[in-house]
Amino acid sequence: MQLTPGKLWGMRRMADERGIFKMTAVDQRPPIKGPIAQHLGCEEAPWEEVAKFKGLLVETLQDKSTAMLLDPHYAIPYSIDALSPQKGLIVTLEDSLFGEAHGGRLSADIDDWSVAKIKAMGADAVKFLAWYRPDAGAAVNERQHDCVKRIGEECAEHDIPFLLEMLVYPLESDADQTKDYVEMEGKKSDHVLASVAEFAKPDYGVDVFKLESPLNADKVDGSADAQAVFDEMGALAGRPWVMLSAGAGKEAFRNILVHAFAAGASGFLAGRAIWLDAFSHYPDWTAIREGLEGSAADYMTDISALADEKAQSWPVHSCYGDGGARFAPADASFRHVYQPM
Repeated sequence: MQLTPGKLWGMRRMADERGIFKMTAVDQRPPIKGPIAQHLGCEEAPWEEVAKFKGLLVETLQDKSTAMLLDPHYAIPYSIDALSPQKGLIVTLEDSLFGEAHGGRLSADIDDWSVAKIKAMGADAVKFLAWYRPDAGAAVNERQHDCVKRIGEECAEHDIPFLLEMLVYPLESDADQTKDYVEMEGKKSDHVLASVAEFAKPDYGVDVFKLESPLNADKVDGSADAQAVFDEMGALAGRPWVMLSAGAGKEAFRNILVHAFAAGASGFLAGRAIWLDAFSHYPDWTAIREGLEGSAADYMTDISALADEKAQSWPVHSCYGDGGARFAPADASFRHVYQPM
């Protein structure tokens, strides 16, 4: 893999000085909107309530994070002025309302947002979630492939890192039906691994993978068999990758990270494992803040220390060769992007 100047700079901005990603996700929408709406007894959560919680996440957790993942609907308009310029900024591009088609789910961009707009606002990376089942309908998967390819091409055009998240989900024929943003019960490791293998192809232009556990959280038991599945996922990724928490609890996600770091992961990009316990106090804002500043911050300290000890620095990932990820004026990518007219 060759990194152009903009992609290299964005990758560096997301990580610490050793090249370890310790990133907090603030872009969740249904997992925050749903509980608020339920508590208030309304169909749609008030914008101010959702945005206020996201603002608290930025205020209380950014000091523990190397980068923050924000969404254009709530976090950016409410919290962008509170985000330290010393922190990396990742902006999510996918709409939380996915399409339902015969044969599977379809991802879509947020209205009036694009890679170009994210780059123009000064963000360091673009994140996109692709719902994916290798055994979904052929037409559905073709559209998902085309969508991801388009975003990869646009990220290359605008010279900004492309961070791709993938989640398996239940099909109509599966027993465990849900539209919630939670780990699919009874998911198959083969589906996760095949998804990674597909989008690791160079056509998609992915710079960093945000991956779910290939095993359900309660199956990650520290065994050699569990480690072998994580090792296979890391080998298939073929580039820097980080773990997402998918609603796993603190202890379960820490166990997942142990396996992931042993398999070559370069850190984490997590949300609910970090802040869900504090959010459970809604609408007691004082208790929420105390939880974020207390147990959530302590958990960030713990998993960050684990990453420091066991995660793989992204610049020395094997995909960049013996010299690691570096940039020199003689690189062909430099001449292609910056050749004088």
